[in-house]
This record gives sequence, C-alpha cells and structure tokens, in this order.
Amino acid sequence: MNPAHPAPQILPRVQASFDRQGLMRALGARLVCAEAGQCEVALPYSDKVTQQQGGFHGGAMGALADIAGGYAALTVTAEGMEVTTVEYKINFLAAFQGGELRARGRVVKAGKRIIVTLADVVHIAPDGRETPCAIMQQTLVPVAQTY
Repeated sequence: MNPAHPAPQILPRVQASFDRQGLMRALGARLVCAEAGQCEVALPYSDKVTQQQGGFHGGAMGALADIAGGYAALTVTAEGMEVTTVEYKINFLAAFQGGELRARGRVVKAGKRIIVTLADVVHIAPDGRETPCAIMQQTLVPVAQTY
C-alpha cells in the first residue's frame, strides 16, 4: 500500500499504538480522535506536566505536538508500518496553568519516504475558552512495525 493511501480502521489502529506509549500514559494524555490525515490528543493539567513556575512545561507541549503530528502521519501509512520523527521545530506562543492542552496534528504532505505534518497546540481553559500556545512543523519517516 502506498503511504499516501490511508489504512483501514484508522481509530483502532492509532489507539492501539497510542496505548503502547509509556510517556503518554505517564503524563496522563489521551487520544481524542484520529481520522485520515488528522489526529487530536489532550493533556490535562497536573503536577506531572509543569515547570518550576507552575505552567505547562515546554517539553510536555512538544511531546504532545510530536504525538499528534506523528499519529496524523500514521493514518496515511500502510498496515504493518509505524512512523518515527526525524525532526520537529516548535514555537511556543504562550504559557498557561490549569485546564488542558489539545494538540491537533494534520498531514501536509505524505510521500513514500517522508511525511510532513503541522500541529497546533491550544490551551482550553476551564470555562472552555481556547487560546493558541504552540505550533510545530514535523518531518517523519515510515518504518516497519516491530511489535
């Protein structure tokens, strides 16, 4: 199957891979949705994801964006394949406490050898208000699934 064609049963495939992510379990992240070329992941505020001043840590934001973009890429790869990040660049726009972060990844270009994604990270306040807090561009490569 060509990486540009989505694999069948996207959400169960992404959820099964996501469930194997020890870091996401440790941080308390959850998969919100996955469909062809897109993925959304949430990270609730907790003491596991803060920096010294009590805001969401940039490393947690980066990990969340990486996962959202990576799973968006996985939705366009063949069965029996996974993806791995080659590089990403992230810009932090604002810092927040409380509520949760949502990272929304989307595929920009899916090729046989590389996949380029973007991810927007937003903060959702307890009152439901959304504010941008980071944006990431990522390059991934399809690799054989080893489990």
